[in-house]
Amino acid sequence: MRLPGNQIREAGSVGLADWRATIGSQIVPLQIDEVGSVPFRGRLKCRQVEDISVFEITATPHVVSRTEELIRRGDGRYYKLSLQLCGDAVLEQDERRADLCPGDLAIYDTHRPYRLTFIENSLTMVVVFPHELVDLPRDEIAEVTAIRFPADQGLGKVINPFFIELARNMEQVAGVHGGRLVRSALDLLVTMLSQHLQPHQGSRTRPARSLAREVREYVLAHLADPTLTPPTIAQAHYISTRHLYTIFSTEGQSISAWIRSRRLEHIRRDLADPVWADRPVSAVAARWGLLDAAHFSRVFKAEFMESPSVYRERLLATPRPI
Repeated sequence: MRLPGNQIREAGSVGLADWRATIGSQIVPLQIDEVGSVPFRGRLKCRQVEDISVFEITATPHVVSRTEELIRRGDGRYYKLSLQLCGDAVLEQDERRADLCPGDLAIYDTHRPYRLTFIENSLTMVVVFPHELVDLPRDEIAEVTAIRFPADQGLGKVINPFFIELARNMEQVAGVHGGRLVRSALDLLVTMLSQHLQPHQGSRTRPARSLAREVREYVLAHLADPTLTPPTIAQAHYISTRHLYTIFSTEGQSISAWIRSRRLEHIRRDLADPVWADRPVSAVAARWGLLDAAHFSRVFKAEFMESPSVYRERLLATPRPI
């Protein structure tokens, strides 16, 4: 996984050919076409925070399609959050359709086909982030793609305004403090998705899937415990270790690998956070249950392609924009 430093990029108003090239290089390759007789013009602002990208997109009417052919090019697995700021749009994925008005949020997956239609001049904030940053499993996220989360209902009354203010203050999404801000925003998104999923799953949730969700929640609550292992987790849920491995076999990775990836992600976040800058790397790792400093350094480098100390130095040394 590439972990870029915090960066600021901006592309002036461009025509359709240049827009396709810009979007393909900075987000993911997309099929983009004009709508109606209005010549296309688009403007892009981007804030890069580690491996999370925040875009402000201003454009004339157009249609965006992510096709199977483009997906097969293999440019990573990402989720995209769209916040409609001005103009209406229509998002289609997984046989669902979301009619988005200003203030609405929606999430979609770049690893499956989707279509976005901007039927009028629009201003949109798009947040692009790897699948790995979300604690929810992919099959559950697939149940909430192309669903409208309005600003006047449920948690949207609290969470959508946060994203709206984030969009209005893009200059704050830079440097080490910007990283904390964006990660907090993603945490809020996961909270909203989790709340939406629970009543919709209800009685149709398979017992094994329900138990797997319960195990994930238990693990996330006990990541800091160095004694957290498959046997202790199984014991806490009154099942055998073998049964634990079985129910997790459909999750895409073993439970041990999932625990390790969650711990490493939390450690990575803390290493990029100025709040923890005065703590030794080993102390940050121990905070999330990894007490063996040498082992932690090896697994971190294997996962993120650089040592934890180099990663921290690079992120925290990134100068703030003037």
